[in-house]
Amino acid sequence: MKREYLILATVFLLLALVPFLAAATGQTSWTRLVGQALIYGMAAASLNFILGYGGMISFGHAAFFGIGGYVVGIMYHHFDAGTSFLGVIPGTDQMLITLPAAVLVAGLAAALVGAMSLRTGGVQFIMITLAFAQMFFFLFISLKTYGGEDGIMVRRTNALPGLDMRNRDTLYWVVLCFAAAYYLFLRRLVQSSFGQIIAGIRQNERRMASMGISTFRYKLYAFILSGMGAGLAGALMVNFLRFASPDMMHWTRSGEFMIMVILGGVGTLAGPFIGAGVLFTVETTLARYTEHWMLPVGILLLVVVLTSKGGLMALIRKLTGGQK
Repeated sequence: MKREYLILATVFLLLALVPFLAAATGQTSWTRLVGQALIYGMAAASLNFILGYGGMISFGHAAFFGIGGYVVGIMYHHFDAGTSFLGVIPGTDQMLITLPAAVLVAGLAAALVGAMSLRTGGVQFIMITLAFAQMFFFLFISLKTYGGEDGIMVRRTNALPGLDMRNRDTLYWVVLCFAAAYYLFLRRLVQSSFGQIIAGIRQNERRMASMGISTFRYKLYAFILSGMGAGLAGALMVNFLRFASPDMMHWTRSGEFMIMVILGGVGTLAGPFIGAGVLFTVETTLARYTEHWMLPVGILLLVVVLTSKGGLMALIRKLTGGQK
């Protein structure tokens, strides 16, 4: 246990030093790159909770990511215009308001999707979550008030009391703290009795039901928590990029989250973050040299899947002598 906490503290410290290392080497883009990878890691980790621990394969997870982002964009839009959403909810640029609002709305959307999709299973569940994601995608494209398919520009990052959020390094450290807090939250959740029940449902749902456990209710709660995590990641991404787009909730984004989870290691806590970092770094690097960067990414994924059962986390554990 102490070794694990020491590793976590070391990784956090190294990540916290990224802006200083970027400035020292003149590679200022590193801060932006690592910051985005951390946010994508949060989104992938939220998917991994229902996929790796709950056995629920969702291809519509990007919907909650995009909804969380659009909450920030829409609230800023009304703040900038001096109007109110639906004539009732005033706009704001305060992060202490927009982030909880994004988490809440994403959770409500996840409750709606989950309540209907979790009554099915297997391929039907996958297709229903995909269908819902595309419905949200086309819904936000049709909202011309909020930019339609062009999306919404957020001219300034949401404000946080006592911090200069216009400073890119400050924003990076805020994202890092949220990513660390979310990792610890998932760690606690997985180890809790709730997490053990979710794992039991994945292994044998009928047996859990025979023990008197309402499997549908627990799966729905897990689905909602997962959607809320994706919403938080989406809200942070819009603050980081200062832009919200319907592409955030396209099915291809859900596919990217799935690749991050598989690449890093399904059913592991750090795996999605590692997978997101590797995938995002490879994509960004290769895109500078060729528009066909997806081919080598696909080859990388095949190599990892075929040669290392458990993704990159399994390989890391093997090299470091850790337990499986």
